[in-house]
This record gives sequence, C-alpha cells and structure tokens, in this order.
Amino acid sequence: MSRPHAAAIIEDTVHEQVERVLRSRGWGNRIITHVGYGSSSFVRVYARVLLGRKGREHIEGPEPRQDATGALSPAHYDRGWRAFITSPATGVPVKVTVGDREVYGRSDRGGHVDIVARDHGLEPGWQQVVVEVQGADPVAADVFIVADGVTHGIVSDIDDTVITTMLPRPMIAAFNTFVRRGKARHAVSGMAPMYRRILSAHPGAPIVYVSTGAWNTAATLNRFLVENGFPLGPLMLTDWGPTNTGWFRSGQAHKRTSLDRLARDFPDIRWLLVGDDGQHDPQIYADFAEARPERVDAICIRHLSPTEQVLSNPMKIDSPIRPWASRSVPTYSAADGHGLLRVLDAAGKVGEVVASDEQPSRPGRSVAPG
Repeated sequence: MSRPHAAAIIEDTVHEQVERVLRSRGWGNRIITHVGYGSSSFVRVYARVLLGRKGREHIEGPEPRQDATGALSPAHYDRGWRAFITSPATGVPVKVTVGDREVYGRSDRGGHVDIVARDHGLEPGWQQVVVEVQGADPVAADVFIVADGVTHGIVSDIDDTVITTMLPRPMIAAFNTFVRRGKARHAVSGMAPMYRRILSAHPGAPIVYVSTGAWNTAATLNRFLVENGFPLGPLMLTDWGPTNTGWFRSGQAHKRTSLDRLARDFPDIRWLLVGDDGQHDPQIYADFAEARPERVDAICIRHLSPTEQVLSNPMKIDSPIRPWASRSVPTYSAADGHGLLRVLDAAGKVGEVVASDEQPSRPGRSVAPG
C-alpha cells in the first residue's frame, strides 16, 4: 500500500490533536444523519460523527435543531463558513439498526459513515433506520427504498442546475460558500416542477442529487430543495479537504464513480441525467451513456445564460450542444426547467401522470428513539 499524500498526513495530524484537546475538555460524539437509499436487497446509510459539547449537541453547530434529514427542521441559516468549522470524530464504532438487523462499522478519517446493510426487510418508500455511537443519543436516518420493478429514475446535478451558484469561479465560490447564508441562493426556474412532473408519471421512481459539494453543506442543501419545491432524495456529495492522493478531491472522478455505483446498485433502472453546460456535466454524462447506454433514458443539459457562462467558464462563451452530445442516447437542452420539460414532453420522455397510492410521500419529522 502506497504512503498517504503529505496533505492527508497533515490533516490527520491536526484532527488528531484537535480531537484530543476537545475530548479532554468534555466534548463528546454527536451524530449527523443524511438521506440514504436502497432496494429490496440492500440499504445504504449515510451519516457523520462530529465532536460537540456535552448537553448542547442539539442546539449548536453547523446543523442545529436537526431532524433525521436536516431538511425539515425549523428554518435556520448560518453563514456558510460555519458548516466547515467542524471537528470530525475519526475511527468511532458505529451501529446501524435496520429493522431487526444490526450492522456495525466505523467513521472514516473525516468522521463520515457509509454503511450497507443487506436482507433488511424494509418496505418500499420512505423508511427509517437508527444510527448509534457511544456517548450520544441514537438518531434516526431517512432512507428511500426503491421497489422491485421500478425502471425509471432521475440523477440531477445541483450547482447551476437546480441552484444558481456560479460555483466554479473561485472568488464567487468562496463568497457563496463561506459568506452568504444558504437562503440567499436562488432556484433555477422550472426545475422543481419538471422533476415533480416526471416523478408523478413514474410512481416510486428515485431522484438522486449528485454534486461535487461537501457533505458539510448537506443540511442546508436539503432545506433549500424542500423549501423550493424540489422532491427530496439522497445526496451523493464528497468530503471536504485533502485525500490520500492529493491536496484536493477530483469532482469529476466523484461524479463518475457515483454514476457507476448507481448503475450497479439499480441494474433495472434507466436514468434521466440532468446537468448544466457550465463545466463538465455534458462530457461526464456522454461518457457514461457511451459506456452504459442501457442505463440511460436521456440526457438533459441546462444551457447557462451568457452571463453565467462567462462567470462559470470565461474561456467558453458559446456552448453548442452537438460536440458533446452522446451518440447512444438522446440529448436535450434548454435554458431552464420549463424548456426542458417541453422538449422532453414533445419527445415522449415524460409519460402520463399516474394517480397511485404507492407514490411515496416526503418523510415527516423524525424523532430519535430515546
């Protein structure tokens, strides 16, 4: 096994020293849970273990007053930098209870938990599992179980696809991420109605948000999505900071890996891939479609406005669709969700609205068991 990168060694050393000092002052474990997903054969549970002051776990930190998803708690928006001032609890034993089944694991070097449980026995739709660590109250985590026979799903980018962030520009990214409050972001017009319309035609179909953003922003993103009418679904985000191989993580590699994982996890689902032409989404989606054409129903690319194009990528003013369009699956483009819905409907890619009691509803407020 190769030696970890110097950046990872430095970061791990800093975290180790900070954790030692905070625990000596009485700080203990606290659990942040994220929305997971699964099928009849498995469930994937996301969480994070951080350090917090004893007795104040539920009233301070980057995600205060959080329920299981972080999305349905009372609206509270701190400055963005607060989400990144956290101390992970590394190597902490974790127990996940899924129905009558218990699965064990440990938090990684960033405090993250990614555990897969099989033979869980959960019914399709929104369900809950329980995450426990020593010294903290158990916390419920919402998971969306996809029923057998579901053949459609949506994979959506976040930045500049559903939220206008213009994130790739360093100075704007720093201001939006660390200074502005989450509520200051704006939703891209028509994207939420488009997603709701497509999902209403395919009861039980999942929507998964794949982004290069950090897990630190998950609660703020969930609240933003719900408050702006987007269907709730699992977030596939990435860690913040150095890796074992370099100073920074590869956002492109994360998206490609996430798409491959979804293709393996749900071999019967054909995905509608939705992104924008500000950076790498068109090429990533086209490459995935060429490699796995049977897993892609269509590709939708939101065209950024000229101003957004300049701010997102000053070297690329015009972004014609055909140079990157996939040869294996149809590719559609429009300026917003309203336009994308029109072209999808004209192409017969939306389907008829189905009135069904099986359509899962958004999860309600979760209460961790005492």
